[in-house]
Amino acid sequence: MPRAAVTIDEQDLERALLRKSVAGLAGGRSDCADCGRAPLVGETLHRYETGATVCELCRPLRRGEPVASERVRHSEYGNAVRVRRV
Repeated sequence: MPRAAVTIDEQDLERALLRKSVAGLAGGRSDCADCGRAPLVGETLHRYETGATVCELCRPLRRGEPVASERVRHSEYGNAVRVRRV
């Protein structure tokens, strides 16, 4: 028995692709534990013993010192092609 072809509206397809791409981008980033915002590229994230990650804006609200601090890099960090002179 032949299967019925499933048709999808162009706008529905666009929405589905947009949702999929946004979800993929959000999967690898760290949000601030206090304010919930995603830090900008170049901003410093502070990690505490409890496992909380806090942005630069919320850092003064915490009493203790962070265990580690790291700068937010762009998505292509480490993937650049570099010319090596021999």
